[in-house]
Amino acid sequence: MPDTSGTLLGALNAALPFWGPIIAIAAVLLLAPIVWWIVRTIIDRVVQNIVSGAKRKASVADTEALQRSPLYHVRIVQRTKAMGGVLRTVAAWLIVIVTLITVLSLVGISGSALITAAGLFAAALGIGAQNVVKDVLTGLLMVLEDQLGIGDIVDLGMATGVVEQVGIRVTQVRDVNGTLWYVRNGEVNRVGNMSQGWARVVVDLGIPYEADVDGAQERILATARALAAEPKWATRVIGEPELWGIESVSDDVIVVRVTMKVRTQSRDDVARELRARLARDLRAAGIPLPSLAQVVLEGMEGAASVSGARPPRTAEVPRQD
Repeated sequence: MPDTSGTLLGALNAALPFWGPIIAIAAVLLLAPIVWWIVRTIIDRVVQNIVSGAKRKASVADTEALQRSPLYHVRIVQRTKAMGGVLRTVAAWLIVIVTLITVLSLVGISGSALITAAGLFAAALGIGAQNVVKDVLTGLLMVLEDQLGIGDIVDLGMATGVVEQVGIRVTQVRDVNGTLWYVRNGEVNRVGNMSQGWARVVVDLGIPYEADVDGAQERILATARALAAEPKWATRVIGEPELWGIESVSDDVIVVRVTMKVRTQSRDDVARELRARLARDLRAAGIPLPSLAQVVLEGMEGAASVSGARPPRTAEVPRQD
């Protein structure tokens, strides 16, 4: 019987130089999605554990109910969700880069060639894609410094509204009209955040000259205090209402300002309720209020209206044929 061991060994040795790199490249390409799935699962689980812990400490069942819990827990949830999105993006790019470098090495490209190519790529990136690098770095800093989070009401200059997604390059903001704005992080020069700390409800009322201004001010403050004392609104109001007095004087009216310090997520609802009560109480006291010719929502006022929990309802107007 002929000895075939030497022949098989020789054929195997001859085939390995050809199939070896192919098998290694296939293994790397197969391993990359698995690594990405594992990393993403770990990030999602960490985010979920932090969010669940904040909800458990605040004794609530969902994220929306956190608006009545201490602000600390709200910020943890918002910042963790934003960081989770950024970390997933960074991890995906790192896995792609490492996979590409490994495949090129297996193909036969030397390490020095890879270093040279990386240097040329970095130079081209610095010249042609510096805006992208700026967007990425600015996005990371905004999240790390807790400048904004998902669910925050912000004014970014180019867009004002509720933050729906914080990406590594672009932040998505939905305004009061429902338009979704994609704002490049590198173009954000300032961030006005209405969801951190506390908010202030500011209501200006025009009192006619012929009315008792002092009596009107007392009634305005009494109405604000009555609102803050009710159990339904007491959890949303921080501290006592303040009457700042006469804010300005025009040709027709004297403008009186009253303010209330409230929780950030309740600013819109408290402001609407306070205005309604002030209008009703002042009319009941015989103090007429000037007509409001036009209301324009813009800037931070427009952003605040996004979070209103009770949109206005209008009756159907019959059609005239």
